[in-house]
Amino acid sequence: MTKLTFGAHPFLLGFEQLERLVARTAKTGNDGYPPFNIEAATENAYRITLAVAGFQTQNLTITVEDRQLVVRGKQGDDDSARVFLHRGIAARAFQRSFVLADGVDVASAELEHGLLHIDLHREVPQTIVQKIHIKSNPSTQVNGEGS
Repeated sequence: MTKLTFGAHPFLLGFEQLERLVARTAKTGNDGYPPFNIEAATENAYRITLAVAGFQTQNLTITVEDRQLVVRGKQGDDDSARVFLHRGIAARAFQRSFVLADGVDVASAELEHGLLHIDLHREVPQTIVQKIHIKSNPSTQVNGEGS
């Protein structure tokens, strides 16, 4: 018995990249740091909020690479003179990835009170109705009738 995959299903034409997308999403190492929320602001707008306490804007980078939103954080080395009796606030580098659907773009990013807000917007494609002309083969016409 043959197992059908997303890209091989007969009703999903042109969705071959869906399987690669699912595999790529599964590979992203998510260790839970930093914690994040994803909200639907409107029907076509989303907001990702990451808790990045202790990071400053110069320690954070946001890129979109091949429809993948990548947020990286790297802490500065200004703690060398400080002596911690307990260090409960994470101060380690991180990378967090989110796969974006086609048509979803980053609208803005803002760091506010230790929270990094990334606003996303999805362009709504126009509905296009296309009529396809059907050609007829003269050898298959009945009783010599033409089209």
